[in-house]
Amino acid sequence: MIDETVEEIADMQTHSSSVVAVKAAEALLALTEREYPTVEEYVRTLERNSHALRRANPSHASLQTTQREILSTVEEADADSVDAAKDRTHDAVESVAERVESAKERAAERAVGYIEDGTTLLTHDYSSTVLEAIERTVAAGAELEVYCTEARPRYLGRKMVRTLADLDGVDAHLIVDGAAGHFLPDIDQFVVGMDCIVEDTLYNRIGTYPLAATAHDSDVPVRVVGAEAKVVTGGFAFENEHRSVSEVIREPADGFTVENPAYDATPTRLLDAAITDEQVHEF
Repeated sequence: MIDETVEEIADMQTHSSSVVAVKAAEALLALTEREYPTVEEYVRTLERNSHALRRANPSHASLQTTQREILSTVEEADADSVDAAKDRTHDAVESVAERVESAKERAAERAVGYIEDGTTLLTHDYSSTVLEAIERTVAAGAELEVYCTEARPRYLGRKMVRTLADLDGVDAHLIVDGAAGHFLPDIDQFVVGMDCIVEDTLYNRIGTYPLAATAHDSDVPVRVVGAEAKVVTGGFAFENEHRSVSEVIREPADGFTVENPAYDATPTRLLDAAITDEQVHEF
């Protein structure tokens, strides 16, 4: 199960960062089903597998922090038996999963306060937290118009727009990434999820920076939504990932280089606010 989860994270098969963190945490439970001669051997195995999960996406702040928390919790418990160490692992995984899920829900609920009835939104890529904020807003009786970029090259915006199209109260539109500037005069706010904020930089799926810069230049508020755990003040170095050429072009790249970074860096000076489960960071 852990090998499969590592592959899934590395290939970005799961698009929601909160889902990735929970899946990775729960994958460690497979280790509790095996036999170990000593507590030390169990902890070493836990550490080795947690490291593999973290290395699957070094830029994923929630993945990094939750995995380290689980490992440190088990290590600091200083269990006197393998069974006790396994029990502590179960407790740590359950605690992490509950907190990640509740953080997403609270962040979404806080974001609802910034989305009024009749608002026209622009969003990019696929964010389960942004999606939940929109779901909660229309469930309360509001009607929204939402423009979703395709989010090339993986087209995750198509998943977002299909989900939104099924919601009563949402008039959903799909646009190519480069068309955002054309529609911005009709947009009330640009709202997007976040991979993480490190110091004065928002790291998110590729394409966020030019959209935020264009929205900022057009006096359209830019707000990001996510868990407070994704706001990092130190001790975390973001590592970008360069993905497969085949996501961009199918035929051979003869005589030229294809670049396909997974994330870009948006200065927080372009943001109006980062809305989290704990507070609203204003910039």
